[in-house]
Amino acid sequence: MVYHQIMQAATSTTELEAPGGDDALDRVFRALGDPTRRSIITQLTHGEATMSEIASQFDMTLPGVSKHVSVLEDAGLVHRWRSGRTRLCALRVDRLRAADAWIREGTEFWESTLEALANFVEDEDT
Repeated sequence: MVYHQIMQAATSTTELEAPGGDDALDRVFRALGDPTRRSIITQLTHGEATMSEIASQFDMTLPGVSKHVSVLEDAGLVHRWRSGRTRLCALRVDRLRAADAWIREGTEFWESTLEALANFVEDEDT
């Protein structure tokens, strides 16, 4: 019963909703769930890269890497465009920031919940 009251108090002050809607956030986390895609994101933190440069980091075909980049693009994490005959990719940090904000909000929620629980236990001991 006390846990339920603590949870009610914590959830009444903190709303855990995804920025841009749950669907957008789900796509971001689904995209980041694959180690190849996380590696591509890491590579793009150093600046834009061609599809060939990205593919050179992996033991897979260019179409295979392109599918991974498509998932990242669908999640809004990567912007891909053509310059002449070259396909370029760049990281879109705004969507990463939105996911980070959601994680931080969840962290704040659980920290405040655990703090309330610790205070309750401490009060019970005295």
